[in-house]
Amino acid sequence: MTSDSNGRSAPNSSQDQTQSQNADNISHVLAVPTSDFKTRLEIFSTKIPNFYIAPFCGASAGVASGIVTCPLDVIKTKLQAQGGFRRGTKEVASAQLYRGMLGSGRRIWRDDGIRGLYQGLGPMLLGYLPTWAVYLAVYDRTREYFYDQTGSWWLSRGYASITAGACSTIVTNPIWVIKTRLMSQSLKQNAEGARAPWRYSGTWDAARKMYQVEGLRSFYSGLTPALLGLTHVAIQFPLYEYLKMAFTGYGIGEHPDTGSSHWVGISLATFLSKVCASTVTYPHEVLRTRLQTQQRTVPAASHEEIAFRGALSHPHDRGQSQGISSSDGMASRPRYNGMVRTFQTILHEEGWRGFYSGIGVNLFRAIPAAMTTMLTYEYLRKQINTLQHEGAQKLVMEEEARGSI
Repeated sequence: MTSDSNGRSAPNSSQDQTQSQNADNISHVLAVPTSDFKTRLEIFSTKIPNFYIAPFCGASAGVASGIVTCPLDVIKTKLQAQGGFRRGTKEVASAQLYRGMLGSGRRIWRDDGIRGLYQGLGPMLLGYLPTWAVYLAVYDRTREYFYDQTGSWWLSRGYASITAGACSTIVTNPIWVIKTRLMSQSLKQNAEGARAPWRYSGTWDAARKMYQVEGLRSFYSGLTPALLGLTHVAIQFPLYEYLKMAFTGYGIGEHPDTGSSHWVGISLATFLSKVCASTVTYPHEVLRTRLQTQQRTVPAASHEEIAFRGALSHPHDRGQSQGISSSDGMASRPRYNGMVRTFQTILHEEGWRGFYSGIGVNLFRAIPAAMTTMLTYEYLRKQINTLQHEGAQKLVMEEEARGSI
């Protein structure tokens, strides 16, 4: 402090300048959150519970994957399902409608156009939202719990994968049955070859007709092999997380606050884990598809000449004796009845190759699907992690600024 000519104290010029600068800094920090959208978003992200982050990122990743890979999924489904639409126990190879990825793609394009390649996109997107939201949320929450219980990294990840997969499968199986039905049918029905014995105009039409004609049980067709398919995620996700940690040093959904996330390592971990899991567990997909695409009733006669071996009763067949025959003279009983019976039937009629129908297309589809899913998931987790890190720093600056007032 200094004194004026009258003896009164006057503020020191340097101190006054420092206080003025502090006031400017404080006003700037306090003003930023109300004027800068990015800063407001960063601060808001710190208030989001971690429980919501994994399902949001997972659902977004599943939708992106569904849009990218829907045509390949249609081709794979038709290859898997066509053996179940045969009129007899044997069929000459020349009568097969779909042969290989390119041949099937050309056939679908010629018969149904671009719409044919996106059959089932609606229920696919509708299914991916809860599937990945439930799966990644449960996996994220249970892996540490199982690690505390078992003390084993591999067992904890395996148990978490199976638990998460069981939850998501049970919740979404009806959606996937509808998707499979829509993908396996042809938009232009005719009597040529092995055609699906139904005609659905869309997702809700399929759900309504399935419920009216086949009952509630039809929505859970193929649930047993779908649950058997949990071996797929039990292999894929622990292996993915292990490889990602080996390549990048971080687990699933984890990223450095700053700097690169090593996207090449993440891509390689996704590729290797998906190839291993898909190759080992593929036969269960064929079993599931055959059960999902088999009607549980005998269809009534129609102008489309649809005849199929369904289950035991149908509204139009009341009063008829059991053992009625379809148009080809065969008894109207289910070709596929349970997982074991389905396995035996496919083995008898088609041999071991029947369990790997469409595997080439499946790998060609599954790998980019997994890449799209995991890269989208990891990217969103990275962006949210960065926003939360920056937001936390802004809040610290704001608290320090308030404390120096």
